[in-house]
Amino acid sequence: MPVAPFLFLFRFVCVSAWILLGLLTELLVFPVLGRVRRRRVVGAWSRVLLRLCGVRVRPVGAPVARGAVLWVANHVSWVDIFVLNSVRTTSFVAKSDIRRWPVIGLLVAWAGTLFIDRRHRHAVRDAGRQMRACFERGDAVGLFPEGTTTDGSHVLPFHAGLFDAAVQARVPTQPVALRFLKHGRHAPELAFVGEQTLVANLWFLLGARGVCVECCFLAPIPASAGLSRGELAQRAQAAISAAVRGESA
Repeated sequence: MPVAPFLFLFRFVCVSAWILLGLLTELLVFPVLGRVRRRRVVGAWSRVLLRLCGVRVRPVGAPVARGAVLWVANHVSWVDIFVLNSVRTTSFVAKSDIRRWPVIGLLVAWAGTLFIDRRHRHAVRDAGRQMRACFERGDAVGLFPEGTTTDGSHVLPFHAGLFDAAVQARVPTQPVALRFLKHGRHAPELAFVGEQTLVANLWFLLGARGVCVECCFLAPIPASAGLSRGELAQRAQAAISAAVRGESA
């Protein structure tokens, strides 16, 4: 897994400066912006962040670009949120542990993430209420139903609880398969998984060339399908798993 040290250093300085600018924007500019403009800023900021990281995003398929939708995706890295935000600004649901990640926790909170603490009795219900409020505004909501990251070679079973918000709100669910590639090949070293530290992950990501994340937007599952939350979770997981294995796109 060769890493270019000088490339890493250059990108690290650029990314650090861009993150600082983002945090200052949240503190000084966001209070005077409306919700729509804030979302536009988050989307543009995410696209620049990925360029500075050396990550090219290649959408495949047709993302639902307007109206309320639940995007469900496999989870590979801390950049997943910004990858999807670069396509359409999205409110994400993530476990509360992410908020405690150094710097990244602040960034994903700034990006409009809804944090869920599964240790609390009513965590799923409270998160579902926030998701429905987003749907009522016509927003896209992003969900990583595996509950953890993988190296991107497979997809774990989905937790079905938060799919209920889409069922109750009667909004479509669009599965999204994320594939991390380097020079066109699967790159498990780019995954933020296991006991790897954020610093180690940044070393591999910022020092690499030819990094591309394919966002495979699969056929939306309409609310009219009448599926239960469990059936919806299984159908989305099967579609994403097939796309990750290269069986569909």
